[in-house]
Amino acid sequence: MGRADLPRRYAAGPDESQGDLPDVNVWLALTVQQHPHHDAAQAYWHGEAAQRLWFCRVTMLGLVRLLTQPKLMGPDALDALTVLAAYDRFVGLPEVGLYSEPLGCDTELRRLTAAGLPARWMTDAYLAAFATSANLRLVSFDSDFVRFAGLQLLRLEPVSALP
Repeated sequence: MGRADLPRRYAAGPDESQGDLPDVNVWLALTVQQHPHHDAAQAYWHGEAAQRLWFCRVTMLGLVRLLTQPKLMGPDALDALTVLAAYDRFVGLPEVGLYSEPLGCDTELRRLTAAGLPARWMTDAYLAAFATSANLRLVSFDSDFVRFAGLQLLRLEPVSALP
């Protein structure tokens, strides 16, 4: 994150009625300058992002968990209060907020998992159900989300350092 400064979005994104639900991998890449997908996340933030970006409780807690994890962050791991302050700066921006669980999310989650999903995809299924129920576009670097029918998805590609 440049650790002191959070990224700012200067250009308005596409005109979407409800906005985007970035996956935790997007929030992490926006926050950590050294993240391999930081440039791609910045390009999304400055160009493709909707007018409103949303955290849900799962993405908020995921960001806290990852940024406090020494196995991931090494010596740059932060304490929970510092990460929560960074989260507060994000949601303090006029274009970012915390979206409460929408009506119909449980029903949609059950629909998405009816065919049986491996346990490792349950959080993805929840995020897909959340986005679908709230009429949000899910934004992620993760290709696994293509498996969820009816999901509005923007899959970000890493920006190559070489031409």
